[in-house]
Amino acid sequence: MKSPQSRNSAGKAKTASLKSVATQKQNQKAKSKTKSKHKYIFVVGGVMSGVGKGITTSSLGAILQAKGYSVNIAKVDPYLNVDAGTMNPTEHGEVFVMNSGLETDQDMGNYERFMNRDLTNADYMTGGMVYLEVIMRERALKYRGKCVDAVPHIRDEIVDRIRKSGEVAGSDITIIEIGGTVGDYQSAMFYEAARYMKIAGHGANGAAGESGNNVLFVMVTYLPIPNKIGEMKSKPTQNAVRELQSYGIQPDFIIGRSEMPIDSRRKEKIAIACNVPMENVISAPDIDSVYDVPNNFERDRFGEQVEKALGLKNRPVDLADWKKFVQKTRAARAGGKAVNIAIVGKYFDSGDFVLSDAYVSVIEALKFSAYSLGLKPELHWISAKQFEVDMKTGKPLTPARIAEELKSVFAEMDGILVPGGFGETGIEGKISVIKYAREHGIPYFGICYGMQLMVIEHARHKAGLAGAQTSEIDPHAPHVVVDIMEHQKKLLNEGKYGASMRLGGFICTLRPGTIAFDAYKKAGWIGRRLDKAVHSIGVSVSKLAKDSVLERHRHRYEVNPGYVDRLAASGLVFSGTSPDGKLMEIAELPRSVHPFFLGVQFHPEFLARPLDPHPVFTEFVKASSGRFAASSGERAAKSPSAGKGK
Repeated sequence: MKSPQSRNSAGKAKTASLKSVATQKQNQKAKSKTKSKHKYIFVVGGVMSGVGKGITTSSLGAILQAKGYSVNIAKVDPYLNVDAGTMNPTEHGEVFVMNSGLETDQDMGNYERFMNRDLTNADYMTGGMVYLEVIMRERALKYRGKCVDAVPHIRDEIVDRIRKSGEVAGSDITIIEIGGTVGDYQSAMFYEAARYMKIAGHGANGAAGESGNNVLFVMVTYLPIPNKIGEMKSKPTQNAVRELQSYGIQPDFIIGRSEMPIDSRRKEKIAIACNVPMENVISAPDIDSVYDVPNNFERDRFGEQVEKALGLKNRPVDLADWKKFVQKTRAARAGGKAVNIAIVGKYFDSGDFVLSDAYVSVIEALKFSAYSLGLKPELHWISAKQFEVDMKTGKPLTPARIAEELKSVFAEMDGILVPGGFGETGIEGKISVIKYAREHGIPYFGICYGMQLMVIEHARHKAGLAGAQTSEIDPHAPHVVVDIMEHQKKLLNEGKYGASMRLGGFICTLRPGTIAFDAYKKAGWIGRRLDKAVHSIGVSVSKLAKDSVLERHRHRYEVNPGYVDRLAASGLVFSGTSPDGKLMEIAELPRSVHPFFLGVQFHPEFLARPLDPHPVFTEFVKASSGRFAASSGERAAKSPSAGKGK
């Protein structure tokens, strides 16, 4: 028999235990409630691809962020490639590289530019990633002998990745763009995952129910205006919505892309036929600049309508900085001094339509820097092959013909840029262009391959290294001044080409008193982002903060360390290196020798933003705009043989 004291103690312990259980339940309930408040917006496409899902997603993210919400954007690419690294840019577009080194779709670049922030690996997935993960898990017996199938295992893997993207970002709202067009066979599981999140829960196995207004669907569609009819047609949009409904998904918003604004009659017709409130049918007509889209959406109160649909209180939006940027772009396009930049590359033979996709980040980086200087960028697409062979007959050009061709194309150009690339196509043509730029004082900017070829040109014509070459083209050349890194040779010998490059954010230490150092210092970029470097370098980040920057890389080849001293002795300045000094990151000629002759091993275009232009691009554009400053009068905008883009 227990004493009254022991019974009292036991009672207190039991009461405390019950209180503890109650507290745990309350905490779990509060945590579940908080978790369920996370909002998800799926952006899907109808009628056809290329109608602007990426820009719509980016613009919506920018608006919600400007309203004070924490937002992350995730991209789903349904194809079975594990990442975008092995794709041909003329077929798929530019490969955009994250700080981590993940090779992604070019839309990730749009997201970062519009949001003015870095995204993470969790914000990107492909069908290949999802299926590979499930298969590898099955091989490791993680499913405990169950039959592994598309539903639930593939679906749940997709859902978990979407949830993780929001958790990693710590965001309030996750916007997910599903690539392709509704009806694409490979997209079916991603639509199923989105539907499941709406009705059953945003976690696998039905956790944390998402019924109600926590998941929205935005369909970006196209309304054609056939020339012979002269009337905007909504039937393709109606059919696309029915296709989406066949997956069990009802769109909450329809973004109607068209040549002209959608009139009230068409909006009403779409609303009734597609079961969407009329105010949620948003017109998105063709415009001169994609950077006008956030302002246009906000005028249509798109952000406010999304808040309402998500059950959120309407917050004021602060797009002041964005509006200033847009005003600058308009002023520059309308009355700014033109700066003519020749972009010399090899992806120019399949028609003009491939150019913007293959080099989209380079194009935008040039625009941002030009607009920040009040200049109007005029971009001229030049095929390097025209300086090697006769484009009509295919016969090799004589040295005299090459000289004539170079003069006819570049005499009136303000600057020359050679972007990244791979392979031997047009390589000698590019080297001839680089030599012409050096000898004629034309500002030159080489990116990645463009820097390597700049080093080869200098080695041949200034350092006396006849036959200098990259091992990518000729591993048996007399002077291999650009070579592959040893650990990557092993990967290539094993046939492992995917992710076999130097990828992601690496620290570059700058040499004071150089063009590169001064450009970064003036822009306030020195010391930024250093904590996001891919690999530990054994040096405290704080020690590098006074002279180092972080830049994103995507390449296999490097300047051969064995030739650095000889190249430097002949006048080439290596103004940026890896912190240990072993890898050459930036090469340039002093201002006393050339107004701007600089190459970078990394891809600076990946960090250029509308509200934060890249310092080296800005310095290049500034130098280019001053090439003819001493000349009076107007001059020809471009040569007859140059292709043009704005």
